[in-house]
Amino acid sequence: LCDWSSDVCSSDLTIPSPGAQRELRESLERIRPDLVYASLTLSPLDFRLPDLCQQLGLPLVATFHPAFDAGLRNLSAGTQQLTYQLYAPSLARYDRVIVFSALQAEMLERLGVRRERLAIIPNGVDTDLWMPAPRVAGPVLSDLRRRYAGRRVFLYMGRITTEKNLEALLKAWRLVRPAGCLLLIVGDGPLRASLQNPGETDVEWWGYEASLEKRIALLQLAEVFLLPSLVEGLSLALLEAMAAGAACVATDAGADGEVLDQGAGIVISTQGVTTQLRTLLPVLRDQPVLTAELGRRGRARVIDRYTLTRNIDALERLYAELIPQPLAA
Repeated sequence: LCDWSSDVCSSDLTIPSPGAQRELRESLERIRPDLVYASLTLSPLDFRLPDLCQQLGLPLVATFHPAFDAGLRNLSAGTQQLTYQLYAPSLARYDRVIVFSALQAEMLERLGVRRERLAIIPNGVDTDLWMPAPRVAGPVLSDLRRRYAGRRVFLYMGRITTEKNLEALLKAWRLVRPAGCLLLIVGDGPLRASLQNPGETDVEWWGYEASLEKRIALLQLAEVFLLPSLVEGLSLALLEAMAAGAACVATDAGADGEVLDQGAGIVISTQGVTTQLRTLLPVLRDQPVLTAELGRRGRARVIDRYTLTRNIDALERLYAELIPQPLAA
């Protein structure tokens, strides 16, 4: 297996270094891998790989996970749709393209990628790591419980950027101000300064958290996890929150609505997020039995469909299918 990535990366564009295509070809000719895997990152080399691998007789697999909203209900969704349209002709020439949901596969089929070239393999999380709070809490979780004693924690964890739509969540929270509750915002990004109100006592800006142990403890502490995104792929943060037993509320952007459907959480539309949350927040505050049940169902859904083990097993089956088998002696 040869895992290809480019040299210079930003959040939106991967810029290959001069001579990268020649170096890549020479490396593949020297190594002669059984299979080439590419994580597509909006690089010019993404579009050249199919020709190169075909010339060398190498199977080529890619993951294609850009965020989207199939309904094209907002500007962010329209921008992401252009990425799908740009990539579709090239994706049609990969041996397999790994996507995370049936909805994403349907989008690519409409853009001309044949169904047999698409492999639906959802993201997965380690449910032995991301799990509800143990009966005997460790020191990190115990410290958090003391810090927020007497308050019910509603949590957002992720980047603070336009597509995450945190502004809509904050508007709803400030309209409702649910008594006895705290909105805890874990993460950082370019919009933080403009959204933050230092005088608020029921909104806390935690900032970026590098510690895995603390991120797990924060999700175990939270009663409700909120994800108001305008576009999404299949959110790992959502899967982690579900696995940790938090009641989850997310928009139907990307595959997140599919993850939470049939009662595994509460799904809202990407349109009118503030209005919907303004109605939901008092219900979630007043119905702890409901939030506990949603947390239980969310974890059950992850165990059923979105474990890391299932993800790895599916990848191994895909690779075995594409790698030529040696002839029997």
